[in-house]
Amino acid sequence: MPEFDLRAVAHQLQCAALAAVDPAEAVYRFVSRVGDRILIGQQAYALRDFDHIYLVGAGKAAMPMAEAIGEVLHDRLSSGVIITKYHHIDRQLPDPLRVYEAGHPVPDEQSVAATRDLAALLDQVTPRDLVFCVISGGGSALMTLPAEGITLADVQATTQLLLRAGATIHQINTIRKHLDTIKGGGLPRLAHGAPIVSLILSDVIGDDLSVIASGPTVPDPSTFAAAWRLIEQFDLADQLPVAVRARLERGVAGEIPDTPKPGDPLCDRVQTVIIGSNAQAAQAAEAAARQLKFNTLLLSTQVQGEAREVAKVAAAIAREIVLYNRPVSKPACLILGGETTVTLKGNGLGGRNQEMALACALAIDGLSNTLIAAVGTDGTDGPTDAAGAIATGETVGRAKAIGLDAQAHLANNDSYHFFQALGDLIITGPTGTNVNDLLFVLVE
Repeated sequence: MPEFDLRAVAHQLQCAALAAVDPAEAVYRFVSRVGDRILIGQQAYALRDFDHIYLVGAGKAAMPMAEAIGEVLHDRLSSGVIITKYHHIDRQLPDPLRVYEAGHPVPDEQSVAATRDLAALLDQVTPRDLVFCVISGGGSALMTLPAEGITLADVQATTQLLLRAGATIHQINTIRKHLDTIKGGGLPRLAHGAPIVSLILSDVIGDDLSVIASGPTVPDPSTFAAAWRLIEQFDLADQLPVAVRARLERGVAGEIPDTPKPGDPLCDRVQTVIIGSNAQAAQAAEAAARQLKFNTLLLSTQVQGEAREVAKVAAAIAREIVLYNRPVSKPACLILGGETTVTLKGNGLGGRNQEMALACALAIDGLSNTLIAAVGTDGTDGPTDAAGAIATGETVGRAKAIGLDAQAHLANNDSYHFFQALGDLIITGPTGTNVNDLLFVLVE
């Protein structure tokens, strides 16, 4: 099987994975209207019990999720506010909905303005109303309402510090939740006790509800003390904005109430449903690979760690397959899912998937009939227009032939320009969904 066929296979697997976590289809699987009732999974809501139905939400997949809810509710949707990432508005939503684009992964002024409008809408809600909330990856940056005494600039600076330090999304959100009004279970407080249906498209390893978009509708098990321990772990205390450090220190001292904790009655009227996840995407890719007659192993959907270190493991398994036909025999397809991190040391351009692909290229240099594709399901990897990149055993040699030094590009965190020159970026544009990353290891 020649190399270009492996590229076609990788593309087919990616398409199968994305189709399985299409946000609108995921909503339709869990939400339906039968006469005067709305069915959410096994729970029913009688429309006659509510004066108004509102829709709020944020995330990279918020648009298709909101559109599907609008289709189901139809004439009963009163109003709503949806916040998504720049360049992610690709459809017209029903008239009652106000739609905003805002900054990600670092929140901007539009994030705050849109969230203020969302909070103002919730302020008019009563216990006789029903609130739908659609949440997907990116929601933590997009739905931002800084706590008293904290400015947007403070939040931006803190987020940038954590990103550069290589903090995981779990760690970043632990701190964000303690600098914000709506995160960490704050949304039910704004809704004045109205019942809330929270539909989640998970972009978090293990589908921890308190981490996805910083858990705006669920109790928060993290604490001010945990947030401060992370600041110390990354040695950022002296670099934090003054107001952020002061708030965290006051929280640790018990001078500021912590976020709602498990068991808090505030969240008793919230129904939360995960409608899509990385596992679903990986399983769909697995099924597609088997249909293409590959011996397939879905190794894990829990992958974490430094991108270039994970790449070494993936490359080692590829070599094991080539040499010994294990853990699966050729033709082989190995699938991994999760979310890695990158500790920035250079000033190049890239994302975690492109960086992993570049590290893979170095580790499988010279290995024949092998391809590794690293791809973000949202279509955007880091601050780039690429979803990821493809590496083969010939990548490093092809690069040398046109004067590119793979090791130097990796050291400078400049994977984007490396793969751009080779034509090996994976560019899909915004996919409308977001369930972490996928890694395909293919051996002919």
